[in-house]
Amino acid sequence: MPAPATEARRAAVLGSPIAHSLSPVLHRAAYAELGLTGWSYDRFEVDEAALPEFMDKLGSEWAGLSLTMPLKRAVIPLLDEVSETAASVEAVNTVVFTEDGRRVGDNTDIPGIVAALRERGIEQVDSAAILGAGATASSALAALARVCTGEIVVHVRSAARAAEMRQWGERLGVDVRIADWSEAEQGLSAPLVIATTPAGATDALASAVPERPATLFDVLYDPWPTALAARWSAYGGAVVSGLDLLVHQAVLQVEQMTGVSPAPLTAMRTAGEHALAAR
Repeated sequence: MPAPATEARRAAVLGSPIAHSLSPVLHRAAYAELGLTGWSYDRFEVDEAALPEFMDKLGSEWAGLSLTMPLKRAVIPLLDEVSETAASVEAVNTVVFTEDGRRVGDNTDIPGIVAALRERGIEQVDSAAILGAGATASSALAALARVCTGEIVVHVRSAARAAEMRQWGERLGVDVRIADWSEAEQGLSAPLVIATTPAGATDALASAVPERPATLFDVLYDPWPTALAARWSAYGGAVVSGLDLLVHQAVLQVEQMTGVSPAPLTAMRTAGEHALAAR
């Protein structure tokens, strides 16, 4: 445990909408556990148009920012440096302000997915399925580039989304096959299924969960469990939740912003669980 840090430092999560964000709960729990008494973490409603002015007004007390939609791509032109991980999916969810005033962008969603899977003992799979092709799907694909040795089937609803996922596959160097959403039930038999869809989108698939499911990673956390995750668990399959992802990516953010490692994973997860239970 580091000595208490009384120096006033600030961090925050930005996005629109932002009221639902659990990031303040997670980061504040980390500061409390680490004895960082001078640190604060807030949330601000900021859209793409307001982002440049917001960032230009930040003083030297700022250590970092967490970014959610719709700012993950909009922030890139405002940065001095972008990590290879973030550049691979053109999405930054973490900005760290260095001592010399540089703005450095990173993506902790991708290693966060990998870490959440490893926590459940999943180091490698020979194939996988992704349900949906929205903003989270590209990060899921990038994570699978580190975990999956074979084919990744992406189930999509539109031709435009299909084209996007093919492009991401080529860019990330992974073997992607596009399948129509009508074939999503077949995807549930994969060794690893990552559901990246909005709330309710996979509810109709719950009745198609196989008798011996493998692993489901559902990126949602509120409401939880989803119908798909509940049926998956009932059949004895392993389930990784969106809270697992949120906590693991926040752990990496805390470490980057504070310079303290390791961040307190258990305390952060417990705080997140209590906050969700109170909603």
